[in-house]
Amino acid sequence: MNFHAFVICAYGDSPYLESCVRSLLGQTMESDIICATSTPSAYIDGIMGRYGIPVAVRDGKSDIQDDWNFALAQADAAFVTIAHQDDMYARHYVEELWNAYEKWPDMTLFMTGAVTVRHAGTAEAARKAAGAPSEPRTPGRLVHFTGKNLVKSVLRLPLRLHALADREWVKMAALRFGNPVMCPSCAYRKNYLPDPVFHSEFRYALDWDCLVDLARWPGRFVCVEKPLLMYRVHDGAETKACIENHLRETEERQMFGRFWPEKVTAVLMYFYKKAYGEYGKEQS
Repeated sequence: MNFHAFVICAYGDSPYLESCVRSLLGQTMESDIICATSTPSAYIDGIMGRYGIPVAVRDGKSDIQDDWNFALAQADAAFVTIAHQDDMYARHYVEELWNAYEKWPDMTLFMTGAVTVRHAGTAEAARKAAGAPSEPRTPGRLVHFTGKNLVKSVLRLPLRLHALADREWVKMAALRFGNPVMCPSCAYRKNYLPDPVFHSEFRYALDWDCLVDLARWPGRFVCVEKPLLMYRVHDGAETKACIENHLRETEERQMFGRFWPEKVTAVLMYFYKKAYGEYGKEQS
């Protein structure tokens, strides 16, 4: 079994897929790289074939939870990162994961900070900031530290107390006021977590729901507060669709209701909904 694997979840024919692949190939430490998809296409096969990356196809209707669990199942590695096809990873991501594991061998979940890339293309500044391989120059804009990023960073503070982050109350403290974890930044210690890892009734808030469940399992959550993920915001993102059909609001309200009485939930939702504007700014 290898130490780490990236499994790229490919859906449709994303114009950002190759940027993601190249950022994984540019890591300072080698990892397995696999592609998993429930929407096979010549486009996906072409990109993966170009870089010698195997493609695993899941039969059945596309579903985020089923697709993620399928992706995890494809990797024979201690830690697995589900790479979202629109995002990019800094070249030291795997190296930082290894360093964290060497210091905290009971680590079950690794996560990092992120910078935001808006607009249609890959920002040159983003590539330089993360040391990612060169890409064709297309329009893009990097947001190093937005208000949303700041709030998430503050909420992740308990998980930066690494010596205490094996305790359930510390892990839960980071999740009671919202979901501060950038899901694509996570590396899951596959054989130390429930199978399947994702088992939520939700569609949008499924990662938050599952993090709450994983926080109750033995093991340490380790957050490295470095911008090792470049998270892309664009019109085709699933998050934007969930905002527009109010699914995000409905599910997040239910999650807050698990921790807080109704009046506190209403106040938290008032401020939390302001973060939805992140997707309205992308074309500004």
